[in-house]
Amino acid sequence: MSEPLEEMPIETTVNGRAVQSRLPVRRLLSDYLRDDLGLAGTHVGCEHGVCGACTVLIDGQPARACLALAVAADGHAITTVEGLSPPDGLSRLQACFRDAHALQCGFCTPGILATVSAAEPAQYPDDEAIRELLSGHLCRCTGYADIVAAVRGYWGRDEA
Repeated sequence: MSEPLEEMPIETTVNGRAVQSRLPVRRLLSDYLRDDLGLAGTHVGCEHGVCGACTVLIDGQPARACLALAVAADGHAITTVEGLSPPDGLSRLQACFRDAHALQCGFCTPGILATVSAAEPAQYPDDEAIRELLSGHLCRCTGYADIVAAVRGYWGRDEA
């Protein structure tokens, strides 16, 4: 019987940068991003995939980093909230959140930004649909009205 695999090399792209690492096979993607790569914008809240604070994009699709093993990212592109920002400041999406006062403590914001950045606006034609898009994110500071307004503003829609 062979020894269990304890570490594994991975090659991935994180925020547009090629990264090679050797990781314990049970290391969570959230821990890898935060602790190994210093990308602290990926927040860890519930550690059960319920709150959405750890949401990142894997190959452009929202995923819970607290539920994914880092070794599963091998060969994939990961985008964190840091990768959504241009080098010279805020992205248009982030500016819409700022302008609509759609954040308070900011803990849930990175995950929400990742989800919204990957969404197809045509699939979310009204506030009810936008709220459905956001339903995988728990925010304890706001009533979501400003977050919905920020998403509407980002998508160039008038006040509903």
